[in-house]
Amino acid sequence: MSGSKCTRLSGALVKQVLESVDSVLFDCDGVIWRGDQAIPGAAEVINLLKKNGKKVFFVTNNSSKTRKMYADKMTTLGFSVTEDEVFGTAYCSAMYLKTVCKLEGKVYLIGSNAMKQELEAVGIQQTGVGPDHISGKQIDWANVPLDPEVKAVVVGFDEHFSYMKLNRALQYLTQQGCLFVGTNRDTRLPLEGGKAVPGTGCLLQAVETAAQRQAQTVGKPNHFMFDCVASQFGVDRERCLMVGDRLDTDIMLGSNCGLKTLLTLTGVSTVADAEAHQKSGCAERQGMVPDYYVESIADLLPALQG
Repeated sequence: MSGSKCTRLSGALVKQVLESVDSVLFDCDGVIWRGDQAIPGAAEVINLLKKNGKKVFFVTNNSSKTRKMYADKMTTLGFSVTEDEVFGTAYCSAMYLKTVCKLEGKVYLIGSNAMKQELEAVGIQQTGVGPDHISGKQIDWANVPLDPEVKAVVVGFDEHFSYMKLNRALQYLTQQGCLFVGTNRDTRLPLEGGKAVPGTGCLLQAVETAAQRQAQTVGKPNHFMFDCVASQFGVDRERCLMVGDRLDTDIMLGSNCGLKTLLTLTGVSTVADAEAHQKSGCAERQGMVPDYYVESIADLLPALQG
């Protein structure tokens, strides 16, 4: 099978692949947009897929927006989308705590206001959003006041991440039975012009190192994100295509869940990266080899318009 993977998707093959699926999962950043600019042709692709009867969903590791914020952004950029088609890690973390962990208690949240909103939407109270300034000496830090109702620490993207937050998370995580959940492990967020900033994975690793504990992550490539979509919309994994720009998250998610996979070259990963995984002989790295690749999802347009 591996010999036929990493095939350029073009010509008659595009129609063939699209006819073999009922549902398409798209990553967002680097796939349908870059920053605040839509990828040329992306909105038409999404809208035509829906018009042709395909179910379309959006799965993103970004935890800084609620589902509604994503849907609003997409609508502004010309995409036909509803809030319930968007699955971000802010929402999926809240669902994970409620449905899998069956959390009884509060969350200490290293994260955004959007995560706070998604947690509260499912009835989970949180503490921790916003800056946490340092004062006193080390003995004071070790005895920092803790909320006795906190039963889980959740780490997402937090622009106010600080030593005090790291310390507070450590103090909670040394308590018996405190759950530890992370949104995702992406270490860098790529920006326009080859620039990058640190991602949530950096914050999560800091907390894991301090607490000497491993977090359960809910974002891609963990199958939980797909499970969220599948349980709500009855998606058949054998007739589903995952489209993404990152081999270690998007393509790996597809492999973990038995989906067809398509790499688009408008974001992070390259064909050379995929071929290096394919030739490595390492079983785990084979999961990062896509079935197909395109320069841009706009390459799907001719087959959809025909």
